[in-house]
Amino acid sequence: MAEIVRFGVSLENTLLKQFDRLIKEQSYTNRSEAIRDLIRQELLKKEWTEDQEVAGAITYIYDHHQRDLLNRIIDVQHDFHEVIKSTQHIHLDHNNCLEIVAVKGNSTLISNLSNTLKALKGVRHGSLSISGIGQIA
Repeated sequence: MAEIVRFGVSLENTLLKQFDRLIKEQSYTNRSEAIRDLIRQELLKKEWTEDQEVAGAITYIYDHHQRDLLNRIIDVQHDFHEVIKSTQHIHLDHNNCLEIVAVKGNSTLISNLSNTLKALKGVRHGSLSISGIGQIA
């Protein structure tokens, strides 16, 4: 287990009250864990902007009746095969499908894949959820 270090933080009272309300809404049991998560999130953003190896998930919804869209999606996925670890296809209803693409690799390639998929005609919505590969404490 890592050594715990205690340090002090000075905040305006109103900011601390707002923070306490926020962490209560998010079900944190204490300020320390909330602050640790905020630090981890900022370090993760840094990994993504520095073109490091990262992981994440690309989620998008598309109209499966859109002519030739599935072939274009598959072509794009093959173009980025080195970062795609898995895909899951879900039939939402008669017209709409949801795909989740698990990715790991260079953050620039993953962002390019996400943007390329979202830009395809017939893709109604897409998002990229970023994560790391476990290097942040």
